Amino acid sequence: MPPMSFHGVVTKAGYMNKTVTVTVSRWVIHKLTGKRIERSKKYLIHDEKNRMYSHISVLHPHFENCTELRRDDLVVIRNCPPVSAMKRFTLETILKSPETERDVARAVKAQALKSGTLGPQARNVLESFTHP
Repeated sequence: MPPMSFHGVVTKAGYMNKTVTVTVSRWVIHKLTGKRIERSKKYLIHDEKNRMYSHISVLHPHFENCTELRRDDLVVIRNCPPVSAMKRFTLETILKSPETERDVARAVKAQALKSGTLGPQARNVLESFTHP
């Protein structure tokens, strides 16, 4: 089989050991109407490093050195020889994580507030966004 790689979104992580569910979406043109339709397919992905939620890794001490893989992360998957009856792809890289980006943005805002580089109006706006 030729090498294939897809970009997908993690829809389920941390429920099965070394397994992640990724949804890969694509656009197709309807034959009659000519409109674009989004089609998606779910794949079970083999994750050898067993990245999972931090609250699950606390419950299992042998998973303490895991990097986190969460729902809604954008990932790259690549085909591989069959790992099990349903798993034909492996996790290659994590491209983007919304929670990581949010944490970085909050840290930058906090640093800007501490250093005093912002005016009072911008400070009020940032304070309203940093509190959930």
